[in-house]
Amino acid sequence: MAAKKQQSAEERRFLGSLQEKWRYLAVTGGVFLVAATIGVRLVELHVLDQEFLRSQGEQRTLRTEPIDANRGVIRDRNGEPLAVSTPVATLWANPSTLSPDHPRLDELANLLDRDPGKLQKRLADNQERQFLYLRRKVQPSLAEQALSLNIPGIHSRREYRRYYPAGEVASHVVGFTNIDEAGQEGLELSFNHWLSGENGSKRVLRDNHGRTVRDIALVKEAKPGSDLQLSLDLRLQYLAYRELKAAVEAHDARGGTIVMLDTRNGEILAMANQPSFNPNDRDQFDPSRLRNRAITDLFEPGSTIKPFSAAAALESGDFRPGTKVNTSPGYRRMGDYTIRDNHDYGELSLSEIVTYSSNVGISKVASALSGERLQDLFYRVGFGQSTGIGFPGEAVGILPANVSWRPVEVAALSYGYGMSVNALQLAQAYMVLANGGTHYPVSLLTNNEKPRGRRVMSSETAAKVRRMLVSVVEDGTGTRANSDIYRLAGKTGTVHLVGANGYEKDQYKALFAGMAPADDPRIVTVVTVDAPSRSEYYGGEVAAPVFGRVMSDALRLLNVEPSGRPEMVDGTAQQQGGRG
Repeated sequence: MAAKKQQSAEERRFLGSLQEKWRYLAVTGGVFLVAATIGVRLVELHVLDQEFLRSQGEQRTLRTEPIDANRGVIRDRNGEPLAVSTPVATLWANPSTLSPDHPRLDELANLLDRDPGKLQKRLADNQERQFLYLRRKVQPSLAEQALSLNIPGIHSRREYRRYYPAGEVASHVVGFTNIDEAGQEGLELSFNHWLSGENGSKRVLRDNHGRTVRDIALVKEAKPGSDLQLSLDLRLQYLAYRELKAAVEAHDARGGTIVMLDTRNGEILAMANQPSFNPNDRDQFDPSRLRNRAITDLFEPGSTIKPFSAAAALESGDFRPGTKVNTSPGYRRMGDYTIRDNHDYGELSLSEIVTYSSNVGISKVASALSGERLQDLFYRVGFGQSTGIGFPGEAVGILPANVSWRPVEVAALSYGYGMSVNALQLAQAYMVLANGGTHYPVSLLTNNEKPRGRRVMSSETAAKVRRMLVSVVEDGTGTRANSDIYRLAGKTGTVHLVGANGYEKDQYKALFAGMAPADDPRIVTVVTVDAPSRSEYYGGEVAAPVFGRVMSDALRLLNVEPSGRPEMVDGTAQQQGGRG
């Protein structure tokens, strides 16, 4: 019995010892298995999957951000800025990390002038996205205020915003860009590629909240856009704009245009329109105000074409400035049409026909010529063809080239009906008279070298016509353009405006085109005023005074020596700068 108990105790000790060994082996095996598993995993992570894991980490922390290129500056001929890009901030959100229910979201919305409810809905509707604009191109100080709210998922990046220091004064020429700084109108559009430059990019490190911690590497350097220097003189542009706006308001007119050219090279010194717009205030854009009327709007030139009809007559050899034409009884019937003058001028010389703007007289001169001769000269000075300025939306106009000319068509063409021009074309044609018969291309950019012109009229003919234009200002229909300081030359014009149903009975366009100083012209200017609603609507009453004031002030700004009539250019008159 004792022997059995002793054997049973030994068996229990053996079994217990065996269990302890198995437990030890199991624990030891487990430890080695875990260690082996960890070792294998470490090998996988550090050797086999190293590139994959590095790329995954970089995707979560490294980002490529664009570097916006600074758009080129547009300047006037004297270096004054007309369009500049300045650094601003754009606020954006990562909806996947920004809760629409964040307690400070209302503060952010009020700061950004946004409706809190709409902002919350935008975030809720775009939770799967990682980028959402909150407000673009704001002042950096406003962006700092927004970021100081410490709302997760709100970020800021630098962009550029276009500003126009001259505002509405030069807006039709310069144009404007959209919010992405792509040109939409004017020179901003036609020179968009030149001004834009090329954007760059950089690698940045971001934290878990998507905030940029630091820049890692420059991937591509941003290339700034090239600057653009215009031929505009901002001093003359302000002057032209001021006088035009005052005239349009004084006559309660529909609109108007001024174009000013340098006779020596065809550079545009000023180009202003009414109504205008402020490119810095996008909320008030009106499509009807955006077009550059000096280039896009066509009109019949009316009596401003008569000097060119006179030039064609002089070139024919059959007429001289003193050649007499009988205009009595003040009208001329041609079939169903009647051509009229304001008065029965009786017998007038060719020069006096231009001075007093006789429709009857110039139509009789044209009848002695031919439609082909008129059309040929008109085409040579630039009518019926592009000015070559390259401005978007330029209208070419119409110059008839009939195979067979009816007498009434020749007559109408001689005083500017049956054809259409824009204000820039008219100024370019008058530049031919001003510079002695040479046709120059017009330009909105400064020319480092004088452009090559082509002679389209003899210098003798141009000089004779120019003397006729002096008499228009001193003794004829343009006396309201006269100046006490400078001797001016030009021609008035008054034409019916064309509406949807033809000529508008009581709506006129008042015109004046001319040059100064008359003896050695430096500037050519064209003034148009649309639909003046007061009792005065003739070109000599509405447009001529604007021409006189603009030319006198412009020549003074350019330090041109006075050249008025001897009795007017005394010391007192020069000091006071009297106006005609």
